[in-house]
Amino acid sequence: MSGPKAQVVHSIPTYSLTRLAREWLAEDTPNFDPAGVCVGSEEVEAKLLCKTPHTVLAGSPFFTAVFTEVGCTVDWMYQEGAVIGPDAVTVTAVVRGPARCLLLGERPALNCLSRASGIATRCSQLQLTAKSAGWHGEVAGTRKTTPGFRLVEKYAMLVGGTSMHRQDLSGMVMLKDNHVWASGSITEAVKVARSVCGFSSKIEVECRSTAEGREAASAGADIVMLDNFQPQELHVAARDLKNEFPSLQIEASGGVTPENVASYFSSHVDIISLGCITQGCPVSDFSLKVQKPGANKLNWWPSPPLQFD
Repeated sequence: MSGPKAQVVHSIPTYSLTRLAREWLAEDTPNFDPAGVCVGSEEVEAKLLCKTPHTVLAGSPFFTAVFTEVGCTVDWMYQEGAVIGPDAVTVTAVVRGPARCLLLGERPALNCLSRASGIATRCSQLQLTAKSAGWHGEVAGTRKTTPGFRLVEKYAMLVGGTSMHRQDLSGMVMLKDNHVWASGSITEAVKVARSVCGFSSKIEVECRSTAEGREAASAGADIVMLDNFQPQELHVAARDLKNEFPSLQIEASGGVTPENVASYFSSHVDIISLGCITQGCPVSDFSLKVQKPGANKLNWWPSPPLQFD
């Protein structure tokens, strides 16, 4: 593989792929597999079909890891990050292995691929909107991820071209309204957090007004999140804070959707984060079809033949 999106694959430790694949398989088949008896261990071939045109492929390392665990092989027709289509149905990969093993891995692998590709597709669409508008800030995800599935979802954001934001509570200090209320003030919260995180972590503060943003910046916050601002209010607040604190980063969040995101673009806004990247994001439709003996295999391949780098 080559190119920036392909290199994202190298960010996942191999042991993480193995661990997750084993967890998903154990969840789906905790003891016996009665249906496996009727298919046996005859070697079969299955086509992975993408039935959502213009899908950005994401999650292939996880898909492959699942099938590796059950003794199957996967040959991909498309690279990670490629746009699949525009045909209504596109052969995306070929899976080979013992029938019962292939069917053991089918659902966990498809669940991961469908979810990851849906997120990457939405992220790619958001990036296209930003590029078309000439906005040079970062579109980012949030921690509103599926429990136990965060690594996949954050990875899919990268494949789709957006920022992951922070991966977890250890990745960056974010002081939200509850932190401020519990500690007494923005200034006190920033002071105490800095005493623990030191110089190596950024501190972000969620603010509901320009005055709160000014207090956070004065206390030493690196990033101010202007939360639940209407677009026009956001632009004014971001401009005023940038004029007073030129090195301050401004993030907009709350109420932002793919439909209205363009109204939040501003030269004074550095980051726009959207929970809808993962919450309520449509999945891409993939299915795996075992080939019947004697079937005309040429019917399954796209035309003209694909070209690879």
